[in-house]
Amino acid sequence: MSIWKRKPLTQLLSEADESEKGLKKTLTASGLTALGIGAIIGAGLFSITGMAAAQNAGPAITISFVVAALGCVFAGLCYAEFSSMIPVAGSAYTYSFATMGEFIAWIIGWDLVLEYAVGAATVSISWSRYLTKFLDGYGIHLSDQFTHSPFEGGLINIPAVLIVMVMSLILMRGTKESAFVNGLIVMLKVTVVLVFIVLGWQYIKPENFTPYIPENKGAFGEFGFSGIIRAAAIVFFAYIGFDAVSTAAQEAKNPKRDMPIGILLSLGICTVLYILFAHVMTGVVNYTAFAGADGIAPVAIAIDNMGAADASGMITPAYPWLNKAIILAILAGYASVILVMLMGQSRVFFSMSKDGLMPKVFSEVHPKYRTPAKNNMLFMLIVSLFAAFVPARVVGEMTSIGTLFAFILVCLGVLVMRNKMPEAPRAFRTPLVPLVPLLGVGVCLFMMVFLPLDTWIRLIVWMMIGFDIYLYYGMKNSVLNKGSFDNKSYKVVSLSGLGMVVALVIVAFVHHANPEVDDTFLFYFSIAFSVLHAIIYTLSLKKSE
Repeated sequence: MSIWKRKPLTQLLSEADESEKGLKKTLTASGLTALGIGAIIGAGLFSITGMAAAQNAGPAITISFVVAALGCVFAGLCYAEFSSMIPVAGSAYTYSFATMGEFIAWIIGWDLVLEYAVGAATVSISWSRYLTKFLDGYGIHLSDQFTHSPFEGGLINIPAVLIVMVMSLILMRGTKESAFVNGLIVMLKVTVVLVFIVLGWQYIKPENFTPYIPENKGAFGEFGFSGIIRAAAIVFFAYIGFDAVSTAAQEAKNPKRDMPIGILLSLGICTVLYILFAHVMTGVVNYTAFAGADGIAPVAIAIDNMGAADASGMITPAYPWLNKAIILAILAGYASVILVMLMGQSRVFFSMSKDGLMPKVFSEVHPKYRTPAKNNMLFMLIVSLFAAFVPARVVGEMTSIGTLFAFILVCLGVLVMRNKMPEAPRAFRTPLVPLVPLLGVGVCLFMMVFLPLDTWIRLIVWMMIGFDIYLYYGMKNSVLNKGSFDNKSYKVVSLSGLGMVVALVIVAFVHHANPEVDDTFLFYFSIAFSVLHAIIYTLSLKKSE
C-alpha cells in the first residue's frame, strides 16, 4: 500500500448518498450563497482591514483587495469544478484525496484545521472589541483584563470565548437551523454594508487619499508596493467564505448545480462590496487612525468621523444612532462568520475521521440532530483557547497563510484531475485550463512570500505536528490502505519531515537575524522543536530501511 494511493471517485460519490448515518441534505443554491456571504462579509471587512491599512497599505488597501480577489477568482473556479464533481464534505481535503493521494490529502486537511480554527478565533477577538465599544456607548465598561489576551495587556478575552461557545452549540443543534439563522444575519449584514457605503460616501475627504500609496518606511511590507501585497495576503483569509461553502457539499440538495453557483456568486458579490467599503472607510478617516488595539474594530472609528468638524477640529457624528446600530449588526454578522468557520472546520475533521486518519469519535453523528456534535465540542475548546490567549494579528496571519496554501493545492488538483480523469463527469468546468489553475498557484504563492517570517515559522511548526500524527496514528489506521504501508511510504514521510526541520531552522535564523524584531522565545523554541523532530524523523527513517 502507498501514501500516493488515491480515493476512487466512485467511492467518494457513494459516500455522498444520504443515509441514516449520513449528514442531512438541506441546503439549496441560495442557502449556499448566503453561507458564503456569511463567512466572507465580516472578517476582512469589519476587522482586519483597519490593521492592514494602518500597518501595511494605507488607502491602497483597496488595491490589496483587488489582488486578493484575483487569487480568489482563480481558486474559486477550481473549487467550483471540484465541488460539482465531488459533492462530499471535506472541501480541499477530499479533492486532494481524489487527485493526489492520501499523504497530500492529509497535509491539506491538517492545514484546513489551522485555517478554520484560527480564522474563527480572529473573528471572535474582533467581536469582543466591537462588543466593548457597543457597551461603552451605554456607560458599561468591561475591564481590559478580561477583554484582551495576555500579549495585549490583559489576562483573558472572555467575550471572545463566549461567542465561540454559543456558535458551537448552535452548530450542534443542526445544519438547517444554523443555515436559517445565518440567512437572517446575512441579510442584516449586507444592509449594514450598503448603508455604510451610501452614508459614508458624502464624508470622504480627498486629502485622506494623499498619498494613496504611502512611501515605504524602509522595512519590507511597511507601505509601498511590498506593503500592498503583504496587506493582500493578510486580508486574504476574509475570502474563505466560498471555501467554507465547499465543505457543506454533502449537505446540499443538488450539489452539482448549486455548489458552483454558491461559490462564485458569493465571491463576486462580496468582492465588489469589499472594495467600495474599504474606499469609504479610508476616505472618511486617515488610515493612521486604525493603528493600535482599536484597529481591529475600524468601522466604529470611521463612523465616529462621519460628521462636520467644529472650530477646534472636533467632529460631531452626523449619525450618532448609526454607530450603535451598525455595531449591533456587526456583532450579529460576526456571529455568522464564526458559525460558518466552525462548521467548515468540523466537516473537514469529519471526513478525515471517516478515512481513519483521525479517531473515529470525530465522525460519529448525533442520533437526533445528525451533526458531528463531539467534533463541534472539540473545536469549541480549541478555538476558545486561541481566542482567549492569542493576539488578533497572529491568528489573522496564520489563517491567511493556511488559506493560501489550501488554494494552491486545489488549483494543482484540477490540473492533476484533468490529466488523470479527463472523462469524469463535470457539471462545471474550470475555463482556460491550465492557464487559470497556474495563475491561481502563482498569485497565491506570490502573496504567501510577502507574509511575515514568524507566520511561516508557525505554519511549519503546525505542519510538523501534523506529520507526527499522520506518521504514528494516521498511517496505522488508514481505511483506504488498511493500515498497511510499504517501507517506501514511511521513508517518504520521514524524509518530508526532515525537510520541514531544515526549513524551520533556516526560516528561524533568517527571522532572528532581523535586528528590528524581538523573537528570542520564538527562535529558541524553533531550534528546540527542530532538534526534537530531527531525532523523531531520523528514528522513523531507520525503521523504514
